[in-house]
Amino acid sequence: MDAGAGSAGAGAFQPDVTAWSAWRPEEVARRFAGVEAPWYVAAGWAIDLFLGFQRRDHEDLEVAIPHDRIGELTPKLEDCEIFVVGDGLAWPLAQAGEMAVAHHQTWVRESATGLWRLDIFREPSAGETWICRRDDRIRLPYDRVIAWTADGIPYARPEIVLLFKAKGGRPKDDDDLAAVLPTLEPEAQRWLIAALEMVHPGHRWLDTLRGQANPLQQEEG
Repeated sequence: MDAGAGSAGAGAFQPDVTAWSAWRPEEVARRFAGVEAPWYVAAGWAIDLFLGFQRRDHEDLEVAIPHDRIGELTPKLEDCEIFVVGDGLAWPLAQAGEMAVAHHQTWVRESATGLWRLDIFREPSAGETWICRRDDRIRLPYDRVIAWTADGIPYARPEIVLLFKAKGGRPKDDDDLAAVLPTLEPEAQRWLIAALEMVHPGHRWLDTLRGQANPLQQEEG
């Protein structure tokens, strides 16, 4: 939800960040039913969807979609206003111009209440291939990025979420790593190690992940 800070520009306003009352993933899945573009719940909620239960409160809800396919979501949000957000400012999506290229966050405000309900990440892609926003050398087919809950909610696989959370390194990010590791498949652990080495070489999570991926070596050491 962090929109950063900056100075006002033409057509921009400072959004009220206290006016968040995010939808739950179930509401977004209901609204986006039938959308063909590969969209999915991201960030902290994706971790909880992977685990199968809600571990903590979430002040917002983020979903992701290819940058050039956000138009497939907007008809599902006709009762809302949509804004590109970055550097502490917001621009109406239809008027954002180059700001829509410079910033990937897109906040959804419910017209009737004035409340922020959803943050849409417009992510780079190439056809059916997801491209990591942090390092475009990291690419995966979407069926390797997205998993599904038993009731049909798409979410980012935990190794993808943790790669992005590594930059923040907040206590809640450390907690998410600890919660996921016991059930994270070895292949996913190896992918996360390799991706972290590319994006955040020397990151403090790497020792933990390597120890988890090689428990025998850890015991012998």
